[in-house]
Amino acid sequence: MSARTKARKRALDVLYVADVRQITVAQSLAIEAERAANEPARAASWLYAREIVDGVVDHAEEIDELIETYSQGWTLARMPVIDRAILRIGIWEILYNDAIPHAVAIDEAVEAAKVLSTADSAGFVNGLLGRIAQTAPSA
Repeated sequence: MSARTKARKRALDVLYVADVRQITVAQSLAIEAERAANEPARAASWLYAREIVDGVVDHAEEIDELIETYSQGWTLARMPVIDRAILRIGIWEILYNDAIPHAVAIDEAVEAAKVLSTADSAGFVNGLLGRIAQTAPSA
């Protein structure tokens, strides 16, 4: 597993924990930062995970608006918590990280949905991120 894939998983953990525990992302990030400090072997993935989480927080309103717009009848509240976190990371990578090709961001999000969410989630994530990528500048 690549360092960026590990970082995406760590960012997903931070966003998921914040949502499920109903704490702020900053609180969830602090918990993960403490854990990272105690596990030096995970340092390589921590920097990009932090960049993802900070980016999702910085652009949260726009990202959530895009999810609502492109989800065709699904509200954020109706989606599985893990799907919301996966979509937020994927959208951030597509729109705000020029170092990640759109196809890679989508593939990583779809793979996470296959492993961590419902049977229908991978197709939902793929379709939503694909539509957003079509409207975004090419990476």
